[in-house]
Amino acid sequence: MARPKKFRRVEFFPDVTYFIPWGKPKCEIEETVLNIEELEAMRLRDIEKLTQEECAEKMNVSRQTFQNIIDSAREKVSKALVDGRSIRIGGGYYTTKHCKFRCLDCNSIYQVNFERDKYSCPTCGSKNVICSKKAEFCRRWCERE
Repeated sequence: MARPKKFRRVEFFPDVTYFIPWGKPKCEIEETVLNIEELEAMRLRDIEKLTQEECAEKMNVSRQTFQNIIDSAREKVSKALVDGRSIRIGGGYYTTKHCKFRCLDCNSIYQVNFERDKYSCPTCGSKNVICSKKAEFCRRWCERE
């Protein structure tokens, strides 16, 4: 039996989450989904220029897991560019230190681990949840979808 996936720590969420190739009819475009943690791996390694060990530590995963994540991300982006596919960024198995939510019904405060946690409380299932931080980043990210 496979081990359960460990949540990957993510610090960055993009403002733009969809890219479409120019000059191709929309009905012919296939979509590639790039997970949030895959984008984070590419950002840390390719833009921040951190070592593999530093990246793995920041994401709270092993070096091998980090390598698997970045390999998957690069393959997806490369195939999308070569085949003329759109790229949608979203989903995955991640957690963030930026945002904690509060359930207004059961009063629990929880960290967002899945996309669905932004919309319903993992404790009681209530949809009456709000972001507990007042930071500008948090408000923008929570309103996005």
